[in-house]
Amino acid sequence: MSVVVTGATGHLGRLIIQHLLERGMQASEIVATGRSAEKLAELAAASGVATAVIDYAEPETLDAAFAGARTLMFVSGSEAGQRIEQHRNVIDAAVRAGISRIVYTSAPHADTTTLILAPEHKATEEMIRATGISFTFLRNNWYTENYVGAFKQSRASGTYLASVGDGRVASASRTDYAEAAAVVLTEEGHENAVYELSGDVAWNGNELAAAFSRLAGSDIPYAPVTPEGHADVLRSLGLDEDTIGFVVRLDGDTREGALAGTSGDLARLIGRPTTPLLEGLRQAL
Repeated sequence: MSVVVTGATGHLGRLIIQHLLERGMQASEIVATGRSAEKLAELAAASGVATAVIDYAEPETLDAAFAGARTLMFVSGSEAGQRIEQHRNVIDAAVRAGISRIVYTSAPHADTTTLILAPEHKATEEMIRATGISFTFLRNNWYTENYVGAFKQSRASGTYLASVGDGRVASASRTDYAEAAAVVLTEEGHENAVYELSGDVAWNGNELAAAFSRLAGSDIPYAPVTPEGHADVLRSLGLDEDTIGFVVRLDGDTREGALAGTSGDLARLIGRPTTPLLEGLRQAL
């Protein structure tokens, strides 16, 4: 077996496998891994790939899944606050298995940004570098699909309310990022490379609201609020203080430009323009 894909039961991991197969990789060369045996069985039936149940918190499951693999497609964990320990388990297992290359999904400018989610990714990149194993870091910007919930809330309330100011987000669709992962997994020349992946266009709150309006068939204006006002609104909706703090801080990061970068790396890797905002949202609904 040559490639192990972690997080294969999630949206991104499943798309990576789809693109690997479309690019000509044989199903017999892929091991899809995740925590849900049921979802893995469905994936195996649909695609013919081998599967293994793993848990980042249980190293023994990783050893069994990684045995004999050449490359690890390491989709970062979803449990913020626990990722450093979990990711260390994954990296240590890769070393024990003799894996020769790790492709890791990181965060935009992980080593320099103030983005609230970045520190765990920065630490993971440092751990991977320390192994001496060849790596490729895919520093994925925001997924357009992240805004489906905001669209539904905005359609119900009649406004898109946020404290992002005029901050811009260079989002792209998950399938764009997944295709880029498949490219670096199946082509030569991406060893020890770091890619800042993002959409071709960075949009702001007014442009997102315009996309929401098109999808809803009615006017949904952007209603910018202060961080304090945003927190008050979220509090009135019954959100807990930790969640409120996270959402407001993330909007602050956006306001300060942490998600605005448009390097062009993603379009160059996939050989086409990235999926436009409106199309990406429409496909996700």
